[in-house]
Amino acid sequence: MTDSPPGLYVHIPFCAKRCSYCDFYSEEKSSLVKKYFELLGAEAGSYSSLFREFGTLYLGGGTPSLPEAALIEGVIDALSRIFDFVPGRETTIEVNPDDITKEKARSYAAFGINRISVGIQSFDDAELTFLGRRHDSDTAVKAIDILRSEGFSNIGIDLIYGFHDHTEESWRRTLVRAVKFLPEHVSCYQMTVPVNTRMGDLLAEGKISEIPDDLQRRLFILTDKVLTENGYIHYEVSNFARGEEYISRHNTRYWDRTDYLGLGPSAHSYRSDCRWWNVSSVEEYCTLLEKGGDPVIGREELTQAQIDLEDLYLGFRTRKGAALSLIAQFVSGDRILGELAEDRLVSIQGEYAVPTLSGFLVADRLPLLFY
Repeated sequence: MTDSPPGLYVHIPFCAKRCSYCDFYSEEKSSLVKKYFELLGAEAGSYSSLFREFGTLYLGGGTPSLPEAALIEGVIDALSRIFDFVPGRETTIEVNPDDITKEKARSYAAFGINRISVGIQSFDDAELTFLGRRHDSDTAVKAIDILRSEGFSNIGIDLIYGFHDHTEESWRRTLVRAVKFLPEHVSCYQMTVPVNTRMGDLLAEGKISEIPDDLQRRLFILTDKVLTENGYIHYEVSNFARGEEYISRHNTRYWDRTDYLGLGPSAHSYRSDCRWWNVSSVEEYCTLLEKGGDPVIGREELTQAQIDLEDLYLGFRTRKGAALSLIAQFVSGDRILGELAEDRLVSIQGEYAVPTLSGFLVADRLPLLFY
């Protein structure tokens, strides 16, 4: 946990089309869009005595770039009336390439949005079709050009690898093309196929297959090689920044276990070792708030053991690493740490055990060795 001001996340759960691999909560068609944006302010207001000041604002989804820009402006204005924000806050919006126009980009800049995360996923049109994306590679390039022309100097690109029939050659082409645009941030997510998705159905029916573990490993190593050779810092398992100043301040709050507030259906919040989450339904969310109710559906107080495990898990996923003082609290912690260092899965840097590239490959398994 850090002393940084909390982060504020707003879920915009509307999509024109659900991607074949996506299991995030969203609605493809809804008559409640405008009402939803109005009620976000009501939920935010209910937290005005619990949260006062935020260091970051993140509009995620769903597809936040799908609604008209005026709705985004309205919710940002409402939040600014309810909460305080630190000067120079990082304000991010996730966008789909085919939603971006000069007018929309210009509006975002006017609203104080200073960081754009573009969901490109691939620069190969056949792969984009397979993934169920509604843009092609030319549209992705056009979106980046528009955002640059409108003055955005902090652009992130999201990419996906490791899906059915993916190859090292294709992935290298996408990575090489991505870095030519000099994005300030690149997120590269390794494909996992959730059960309740169209791709999950295809996998269950045997119409597609998961790629071998060895190929997944080579794709991960290739990702690190191409991006680090082009000047990017591999600061979290899936995330790369073109300089310290471009590390995602908002997402870092999750990894540091800093407090954060999530607004909207399915959004999660965290404060003082308590975590809570909202209903996963726009309709139910709106109905509850209209009646003066609370959309929170679940809550848990973390035990010290859960906190320690989370700190290990999050630490081993970042280049900061896990604190040696934390590891020493575990039975046989020093012995296990020695074995990890001998196997070159971590290196000792000051007061932290920092994962190596090989450690990043098995980051999610490392904490389990201490239990």
